[in-house]
Formats: sequence, structure tokens, C-alpha cells
Amino acid sequence: MSVNVKNTLEKAPVEMRNVLCATLVELASKNPNIVAMDADTLGSSGFKPFRKAYPDRYIDCGIEEANMIGVAAGMSAVGKIPFVHSFGPFVSRRVYDQVFLSCAYAKLNVKIIGSDPGVTAAYNGGTHMPFEDMGILRVIPTITLVEPSDEVQLANILPQIANLYGTVYIRLKRKNPITIYEEGSTFEIGKAAVLRPGKDVTLIASGIMVAQALKAAATLAAEGIDARVVDSFTWKPLDEACVTACAKETGAIVTCENHNIIGGLGGAVAETVCANAPVPVERVGIPDIFGEVGTEAWLTDHFQLTPDAIVAAAKKAISRK
Repeated sequence: MSVNVKNTLEKAPVEMRNVLCATLVELASKNPNIVAMDADTLGSSGFKPFRKAYPDRYIDCGIEEANMIGVAAGMSAVGKIPFVHSFGPFVSRRVYDQVFLSCAYAKLNVKIIGSDPGVTAAYNGGTHMPFEDMGILRVIPTITLVEPSDEVQLANILPQIANLYGTVYIRLKRKNPITIYEEGSTFEIGKAAVLRPGKDVTLIASGIMVAQALKAAATLAAEGIDARVVDSFTWKPLDEACVTACAKETGAIVTCENHNIIGGLGGAVAETVCANAPVPVERVGIPDIFGEVGTEAWLTDHFQLTPDAIVAAAKKAISRK
């Protein structure tokens, strides 16, 4: 793993869904077993170039997500590598039993893409705003859960996911992310990336919250507080060695997630800390409430997924040492 963080945090010129599709097209050119599947979300997924390049390897299953997961499992059983997409709630809570039994329990090779996680669902509102997807899927044995933070990371880990046998859930913002990494950065599934050193507190984040954590670390530095920043883009298997080292070396942790704080990244980190190196843990995330309608910016402020909230949590965690 070789990580280089950009000096400035700016919105990427490309959408994540376009990087997703372009990378899948490239992978499919080398592996004839890769197929793409949608649940009547072709425009939303960005899969149009894939359908154009490989019309016989793209399937629109219609608004039948549970059936789509079953079809994907069947295709895996005969050697295909299906990448299936719908909005986050519809390929997590709506299809939970199919993911559990037809995919993971059956030891099959299905890659599930749940788009617009948390507040990135914006105007689609609470029904389409998954604050619980990673939490409910995390308790499925053998499943791998990832949340890419930007387009550079997504492009680098997708080939790994294609080559990793098993059930994988990819939590993906569809539109333009904040670019965190320089081109050429490399990552490893199951290994967290340390983006900034620090000795006073560790900020462990993923997805859209990585940029927020970096901003919070800069604010804390101006106040004389040295915050380490870690991108835990793999939620399962969690990099327990990294979390434990951060707990021992900084003595306090703040988790930052665009997800319900119950059962999510904060829960996974707290379980690890409790078992290996008990230190104060504060959780910045959704406080066990439902989503609402609004812009991503408004929702981010409304649910306090902000650098200021992370700064406050860091100070509280440090005070509890």
C-alpha cells in the first residue's frame, strides 16, 4: 500500500459512478466472466458504457432487487462474477435474506454496489437514505464491506474486489467526491490507510467523512492538538491491528461515519478497542434517527457530520483519557 494525500481538498472532476463503470469495462475486457446487473437503475448506476461495450453481459432485472440477488447468485454458481447495483437500501435491507443465504451462506462470488449512502441520497429522502446498510450486513459471516473515499481509491480497489472470491458490498457515493488521494496511490482491502500522523487522538473515518476528518485535524493542529487521521475504507474485515495501535499510541479515538452510530464503523472500532486496548471512543455519525429530504450540504450540517462536530468529539475524547 502506497498512499499520497493531496495538499488541497477539492471536488473531483469525475463522478464515482463513471469511474466505477470505466473500471468495470476495463476489467471485463480482460475477464469474460465479469457481468453487470441493475434493478432498473441504468441511468443512476452509470452502467450505460458497460451495456454498450458488452450488451450480452449486462442484465436489467427490473425493480426486483431480491430476484436480482438470486440471479446473481445463480450466475456465480456457474462461474460468472456479477457486479449488481441499486440504491443502498434496496441492496441491503430489502434483500437481506437473499444476500445472507443465496450469496454468503452459499459461499458464492457476488459483488453488490449500494449507491448514495447516508446523506448523499439527498432529495431522495429517508426512504432512500441508508444509515443502516453496513450495520445490518456486518453481521453476515464472511462478507466484505468497503466504502471508497474517492475516485482514486475506487479505481484501485475494484480490481482487488473482482479478484477477491466471496460476497462483497461496496458502499458508493454516485456523484463527485472530494478527492483525497493523489493518482498512483494504492490500497489493500482489509488494511486501513494512515493519512496523517498524530499522538493526541485518532480520527477514524470512511467515505465522505474522510475529508471532514482531515479538515478537523487541521483545526485541531491550529489549537495545538495533534490528531492522527485514518481512512478505514474496509469496515469488514476491520484492520484491528491498526485500530489497536492507534488506541495504544494516541490514547483516544473518534470515529466519523455517514451511518447510524449503532452497529456501524463506530461500533466495530469500539468492539476492537474494548477487547484489545480500552481507551475513550467518541462517535460522530447519525444518532439513531431516520433520514430526511434536503441537499447533501444541508443534511451534513443537520446531522452534524461536520469538522466542528469532529473537533468537539476529539476534545471530549482527550478529556476522558
